[in-house]
Amino acid sequence: MDKNLDCRKLIHFWVPNLFEFKGGIQVYLHDILAAIACLNEQSDISPNAEVFIVDKLDLGKPEGVFESSYFSFAFIGKAPKALHTLYFSLKSLAAALKQRPNLILCGHLNFAPVAYLLRRWLGIPYWILVYGVDAWNIKNPLRSQALQGAEKVISISGYTRDRLIKEQNLRPSEVSLLPVTFDINRFHIQPKPAYLLNRHSLDANQPIVLTVARLADDEQYKGYDQVIRAMPSIQQKIPGVHYILVGKGSDRPRVEALVNSLGIGDCVTLAGFVPDEEICDYYSLCDVFAMPSKGEGFGIVYLEALACGKPTVGGNQDGAIDALCHGELGILVDPDNVDEIADTLIDILQGKASHPALYQPEILRQKVNEIYGFESFQANILALLKDANLVTP
Repeated sequence: MDKNLDCRKLIHFWVPNLFEFKGGIQVYLHDILAAIACLNEQSDISPNAEVFIVDKLDLGKPEGVFESSYFSFAFIGKAPKALHTLYFSLKSLAAALKQRPNLILCGHLNFAPVAYLLRRWLGIPYWILVYGVDAWNIKNPLRSQALQGAEKVISISGYTRDRLIKEQNLRPSEVSLLPVTFDINRFHIQPKPAYLLNRHSLDANQPIVLTVARLADDEQYKGYDQVIRAMPSIQQKIPGVHYILVGKGSDRPRVEALVNSLGIGDCVTLAGFVPDEEICDYYSLCDVFAMPSKGEGFGIVYLEALACGKPTVGGNQDGAIDALCHGELGILVDPDNVDEIADTLIDILQGKASHPALYQPEILRQKVNEIYGFESFQANILALLKDANLVTP
């Protein structure tokens, strides 16, 4: 028998879903698996970690994705919708009882109480991934208890980490950081695409503000409301300014009503859904990217905008603080202060912002890649695996 097979470590990875819906959490979980796959293929590192993924909502896996022998899957999505949680819990419990993994990695805090029970019964250690609003102001006693019992809590941002430590009285040593990553090869510095200028009846010299966000009723914290409310003031100083909001969702009718109530329909475009192959072009279309949110766990869109060399504005009350490196990569504003948002965007568009890197696209792109590129993410994953003795010598 191959000695490498004997010493392989087994991780159970419980995820809400990976394939059929791609939000920020799904992309993050996908990137974790991709990093483990890359590490397993590097003979000089060789974590030799097998991963068994229990997927709550997906029906199955697309062909050609995660085909490595290091990965195996169980999908619960075919179960009746009302029974998803029950079936998922039973499958996770049964698999852990049978296989006795070296680690259970909870891809969402909601799964942690089951992992807590397994640790109590079998001594299997578990980690919990936390993002943003899912881990803020936790009132559920089972989730709080599960957080206390975890061997490690992994946060995508320092902001969420610090809130958890304070609100749940966790020891700082129990909470590690694993910031998000992105594929910089998908994003480039380029002129404003002519086809998008034509599509939206815009002029190449027209100042454009952009936000990319899902327009969901429960995600109004993204800050696009505040940018819309700032537009009349920005228009007074920069008459040709135009705001493009990319994203679809149930909140669109309310947003349309807000635009109409302010009488600014001529300078606001709700672009709706944009396919992945066009998203870089939309970043290139703008002169400044703005999402002054106050509930974002991190915000990968900031990284994407920076990779396109765009000046970027985020809120100073959530994970955008981490994404913009406490202001090193962009400007942080009070997301509740419409006047501050307006003044900041006016300064940037008029070339008056004092931030040294805002008008240096190549520098922005280089720095965001150094800090949040896939190589850094992979190195962080390896460090976590080593810390848990999940790397085979």
